[in-house]
Amino acid sequence: MCLQEFPVRSSDTASAVSRQIQLAPVSPAPRRGSEYAELSRQVKEAGLLERRPGYYMRKIAVTIGLLAAGWTAFVLLGDSWWQLAVAAFLAVIFTQIGFLGHDAGHRQVFGTRRASYVAGVLLGNLGIGLSYGWWTDKHNRHHAHPNTEDADPDIAVGAFAFTAGQARASRGFARLVFRYQGYLFFPLLLLEAVNLHVASVRALARRAARHRFWEKALITAHAVGYLTAVFLVLSPVRAAAFMIVQQGLFGLYLGSSFAPNHKGMPILDADDQSDFLHRQALTSRNVRGGRLTDFALGGLNYQIEHHLFLQAARGAVLPEQPGGLLRPGPAPPQCRRQAGPASSGDLSAGPRAGRHPAVRAADCRRRLPGRIHRRRRRAGCVRPRARFARCGQARACGSARSAGRPAPATRQAGDSGLDSAPVSLARARSGRRSS
Repeated sequence: MCLQEFPVRSSDTASAVSRQIQLAPVSPAPRRGSEYAELSRQVKEAGLLERRPGYYMRKIAVTIGLLAAGWTAFVLLGDSWWQLAVAAFLAVIFTQIGFLGHDAGHRQVFGTRRASYVAGVLLGNLGIGLSYGWWTDKHNRHHAHPNTEDADPDIAVGAFAFTAGQARASRGFARLVFRYQGYLFFPLLLLEAVNLHVASVRALARRAARHRFWEKALITAHAVGYLTAVFLVLSPVRAAAFMIVQQGLFGLYLGSSFAPNHKGMPILDADDQSDFLHRQALTSRNVRGGRLTDFALGGLNYQIEHHLFLQAARGAVLPEQPGGLLRPGPAPPQCRRQAGPASSGDLSAGPRAGRHPAVRAADCRRRLPGRIHRRRRRAGCVRPRARFARCGQARACGSARSAGRPAPATRQAGDSGLDSAPVSLARARSGRRSS
């Protein structure tokens, strides 16, 4: 698993530090609107924003089936310490249900607001005991202002401090916790599920939310059913152990799935004037690692694409090649793929056309797992001999050379206003502060 890095602006110190965003090659026709409008048109024309009802129906059916299987095993095992294994299994299923509720909240599953709301309260309030209405309100404010001080509720001061100002303003025990929060991060995540349950109940108690009665009824039904089943089957000691393990691992898994998306990324000032495309991409992080990672993180590891296209179904905007719709800047000239059919702006061109045809990432700087490596070989880029080594000019784009096409010409300095050398997130943040 590796985290994407993006080049940052090195020549424009007056503007905010931002990672380079590359759209798919477009036709010579003049661009209409902003960069985001151009990117959005390309994605829509490629059919990548179409809903996937069949996928979600299968996903929901399998997840609910596994939930039923978990509770069936719970009843059959009876009063046994083996129930702790069932608790760990149910923690995983609860988190997967949370991912489905997240997708319903963004109307990725159903096209209408009513159907999305019904699915959300059934999955959230009844399924895992979290208020769907409270969560969607909080999450929509996060998407509107990701990693923005005084605007993003996800970085409001609480168990953790996300800015130096928050840490300096703390006093007493909170200041001590913030000082060692790097070490306390995962232990505190064990309490995340309890924190979400409490926040849900408080929100339903104090807010005159729409359809509040149904949310209250469903979350009460979940709590009553959960506690009744646990204390009917298990002795008090084993029941307490079961709930501690199940809720603790649920919070740990859920928090660990969302944390990599924005934590450690640049935090914007409240008066930041970045445009939508740069604001969303600058503050988000993609995590690559294969199908297992995609499943474990509920598709949220492609956070940049998710923030740019909220209603895109899970996996719909992910190309066959790694890197998503936004590639990590231009590849080194030695590794760049010879221009092919995709250079005309046709997103349906290239290998595996018709499935996830999008921008191909031809960056050869890393040694990749075999499956991803084979995809890049088909795209015309070869594996370097040494880990993290750059491909040599003589080995550049082996398939292009074997096909008799000339090797890509070396790009001269100054061809782009953006620095093509990847930099660390720490350097990006320090550069932003200096600007």
